[in-house]
Amino acid sequence: MTYTQLKIFVAIAEIGNLTKAAKKIGITQSAASSALAKLERLNQAKLFKRNGRALILSEIGEQFLPAAKHALKATSEASHILTRLSGNVAGELKIAASQTIANYWLPERLAKFQKIYPEIKLRVSISNTVGVESSLIRDLAQIGLIEGNTRNKLLEVSHVEFDQPVLVIASDKYQTLNLPMSRTTIEQIPWIVRESGSGTRAILENLLETQKIKWNNINVALELPSNEAIRQAVEAGAGATIISKYVVDASIRNGTLTPIPLQIPKRSFQLVVQKGHEQTDAQRAFINFIKGAT
Repeated sequence: MTYTQLKIFVAIAEIGNLTKAAKKIGITQSAASSALAKLERLNQAKLFKRNGRALILSEIGEQFLPAAKHALKATSEASHILTRLSGNVAGELKIAASQTIANYWLPERLAKFQKIYPEIKLRVSISNTVGVESSLIRDLAQIGLIEGNTRNKLLEVSHVEFDQPVLVIASDKYQTLNLPMSRTTIEQIPWIVRESGSGTRAILENLLETQKIKWNNINVALELPSNEAIRQAVEAGAGATIISKYVVDASIRNGTLTPIPLQIPKRSFQLVVQKGHEQTDAQRAFINFIKGAT
């Protein structure tokens, strides 16, 4: 009885489908089928019953499942202990991050992390907040980094750092504004916004909610798919935007953008993982590093 055989047995028991179970643990369908067949043949036990395309635990399989899970957990814990004792944390770590974090906040931290853990290969994908959540749920990423909160009950969230959003406009357009900002100004100003599902867009949505202004009542001049595109459009005079200070700090300092006085609450950069999923040593190392580096 091997670790892989136990792992594919537990995965099929939880998912009910051989193909999806194989994908979850990172082996081919044929390898998964072979591992299950060997496990059943060596122990002369039928562990599953077929119901169409679904695999359902047999009576023997149901009784064996708790022991199989216990064996996997014990093996994993032993591996973690040995890895920690050797001081050699390795493996691949897939991170999904929203745009502001991935482009402006994360790179410096990744560089520092890799100096400490050179054997961990980092793979980063970029999406908006909703896309990051989807990547975690679909097991395309092990760690997510998002701007703001998630309502997904399958995810566990922890705060890593505060971010200050700012309202900015091209410096040569600043004098045309009717200040201080009022409900009328908010409705009439041309807005440059991100797509629905973006944490950056959510800042403006929250502001409108506090002002009791409906989204359809504001003047959306442009909807763009990236923070960099928004920054350039605002610098070109297309309108105003609310965006992370990380994105526009250099433009404010060089005078191309001017912040508009408006009290905007800080938001939270959040680290997100799936609830109940066993974490690898690489995941633990990254989570501890990120929380300690902020």
